[in-house]
Amino acid sequence: MFYSFNFSKKRFNRTVNLCILSFLLFCGFFSFAQSFSVEKLNGAAKEKFPEAIFNLIDFLKLPNDGHFENEILQNLKWCDSVFTDLKFETQIIKTEGAPLLFAEKKVNKKLKTVLFYLQIDGQPVDTAMWTQPNPFLPVLKEKDDTQNWAIINSEKLKTEYNPDWRIFARSASDSKGPAMSLISALQILKDKKTKTAFNVKVIMDFQEEMGSPSLPKAVTENRELLNADMLFIMDGTRHLSNLPTITFGARGIATATLRVFGPRYPLHSGQYGNFAPNPVFATAKLLGELKDENGRVTLPGFYDGVKLSEREKMLLNNVPENLDSIKKRLGVAIKDAVGDTYQEALQYPSLNIRGLNAGWVGNEVRTIIPSEVITEIDMRLVPESDGERLMQSLKKYILGSGYHLVDSIPSEKERITYSRLASFKYKLGSKPFRTEMDSPIGELLEKVMRKVFGEKFVNMRTTGGSQPMAPFVTTLGVPAVSIRIPNPDNNIHSPNENLRIGNFLEGIITCLAILNEPIN
Repeated sequence: MFYSFNFSKKRFNRTVNLCILSFLLFCGFFSFAQSFSVEKLNGAAKEKFPEAIFNLIDFLKLPNDGHFENEILQNLKWCDSVFTDLKFETQIIKTEGAPLLFAEKKVNKKLKTVLFYLQIDGQPVDTAMWTQPNPFLPVLKEKDDTQNWAIINSEKLKTEYNPDWRIFARSASDSKGPAMSLISALQILKDKKTKTAFNVKVIMDFQEEMGSPSLPKAVTENRELLNADMLFIMDGTRHLSNLPTITFGARGIATATLRVFGPRYPLHSGQYGNFAPNPVFATAKLLGELKDENGRVTLPGFYDGVKLSEREKMLLNNVPENLDSIKKRLGVAIKDAVGDTYQEALQYPSLNIRGLNAGWVGNEVRTIIPSEVITEIDMRLVPESDGERLMQSLKKYILGSGYHLVDSIPSEKERITYSRLASFKYKLGSKPFRTEMDSPIGELLEKVMRKVFGEKFVNMRTTGGSQPMAPFVTTLGVPAVSIRIPNPDNNIHSPNENLRIGNFLEGIITCLAILNEPIN
């Protein structure tokens, strides 16, 4: 049997056009759905690297202390320009403090959405303590024959590559280096005319080092704008091994200032020694009893709620660590008896004396009895902790040790009435968070990291530091994971902060692989 087809020329042309259009749509979809090979990922990152490292150097030249409005605004302007060039829609989120910058690129409404968090500000600097002219004039260094870091010509980066060279500058590692790793990966995809495998949102924070005071309210007020399926945090230092690291949580933080008062003003130790009590001795005894001989905090209930199952311990201790090597690296003979290993220790809250001030030392030392002792304290919190309860417990301990607490400077009546006088003020900072390691976000990143690094990467349950991620986790209800790029010996927050350029390259490769991996 024969069938007769009576297509008109017009109808035929329309059919052909529809086929061509369908083919083009398929190719367009394929341009962002295809999965790059490891070789293509590495090749693209290495090709981009010379440009990326000089982009980072330019970025690091911008001072970025979140206390100063002009520094915030110039960094915001730089970021806005970069993401606009990447064809992102950008928007300034106004807050009661520093503004936030939001950027978004929609690929396909049917795809998942990932929110990336970038920290743009850095810690204040003491220029005199840096071994270079200016912390905001980045320098390239390598180790000389005496194993000291020596400045070399950064122009070498245009034609040479040594993974152990380092860029020294404020925020090189915390966290403009990680931010530029993501930006460089996005630029590579733009150059390759390849779309990301999911929709991308980016939030840039310019006061993270101040505890991101305006972030919680901003997240609440912009919940729909920031809504995503996952949160990737471009911040934090790698594991001690310097292997590529994924971290599934961070501890929160609470801080306190304790002032123990002595005489009204500093007294000559010869004239008043044996008569006027020195507040340092009382403070030393007060602080010393906060921990027992094994290094465990003595406040009642300090570790309550933290219980590690055998499976959790197994996952924690899969991290490649050697206890003796860690102690040798840190220069300590023993460890505090909190957890059996370093990774287990990070799962518990900690109490630290982060600063002490009483009189003078060094070339300025004086034979005096100090008028007061100032102690700065920090507590690192885990999800099982209640920062308010722990700080109240510390306050109760001080009162129980016989101290009368005043709001500011003791009055004359208080000075002659109470033998032990102090003031105690505390502040609750960022809250802890934790994402399950065997969750969908964990499985996604496990796939990406194995593809790029094989077995040579580290999954950590939590980091020892703090990140202001709780507003996203609790308000948006999204899982959060930290992508760790900087080398562990990066002098974070200190003079001579640095970023190993081999880490920066691996960071670009990691971000490129993540952006190229479809999310089910």
